[in-house]
Amino acid sequence: MSFSTAIVGPGAIGTTIAAALHESGNTPVLCGHRHRDHLTLLDGTRIITVPGPILTDPAEQADTADVVFLAVKATQTEAAAGWLTSLCGPHTVVCVLQNGIEQVRMVTPYAAGSQVIPAVVWFPAQAQPDGSILLRGHAQLTLPDTQASKVIQAVLDNTWCEAELSADFSSLAWRKLLQNAAGGLMVLTGRRSGTYRRADISRLTLDYLDECLQVARAEGASLDDGTPQEILNIYQSSPPDMGNSILADHEAGRPLEWDIRNGVIQRLGRVHGIPTPISDVIVPLLAAASDAN
Repeated sequence: MSFSTAIVGPGAIGTTIAAALHESGNTPVLCGHRHRDHLTLLDGTRIITVPGPILTDPAEQADTADVVFLAVKATQTEAAAGWLTSLCGPHTVVCVLQNGIEQVRMVTPYAAGSQVIPAVVWFPAQAQPDGSILLRGHAQLTLPDTQASKVIQAVLDNTWCEAELSADFSSLAWRKLLQNAAGGLMVLTGRRSGTYRRADISRLTLDYLDECLQVARAEGASLDDGTPQEILNIYQSSPPDMGNSILADHEAGRPLEWDIRNGVIQRLGRVHGIPTPISDVIVPLLAAASDAN
């Protein structure tokens, strides 16, 4: 069965999904805020070109899509509302490729009654100075085990982007959130993954992740005591020049996703009566860094 697809937000994550779909013979409709003739993904020695154009006016799109991949930053969801209105019909499935654990709550008001499915994105993709996207790992998504998720899985079934279903999606989403929360230290230090090899930053990262872990468990996530060290190991074993999306936004002068990545820990900690002394320092600093942009 064939499905019509659309990508809203052809940045690093959106371009990766678009390239996977295009190579499988299902070239998606591309929707963004800047006109381009094509997208380019660099994957090892391969160069994948996804034909455009990138549409910039929701009024240009007359047809709804079976599956919409929403790949804009959480800070841009409201600005993408026009695209969701144009692309979504009563049977559309919206796959939200955003950070955080609040995707459904944040996107549903704009989805025109469509089914909204959150996803955990596990692959590193980075924008390059020439506008291309460099994929630096295996492309994989995790989705909750629902019927709507199986539609997304079917769309990606014949591509090199793996889509797995999880019966405990919430725990995996929280684990990724902890990884993203620790990534905020790149903004505050002005450095990339190499910063986590410092002994003092390593200790701070572990203490912060322990704090995040207590909040995650209070929210029902099943994460073991070794999770903070596992996440630190990921950063320490990454190439020292590896950045992340929040650092890229900071360097480009864009608003930061500080609230959905870090503020949520502080907010939910208060709900559960869990002290968050490190969050109480990190969150206002990241908010101020975002204001400066």
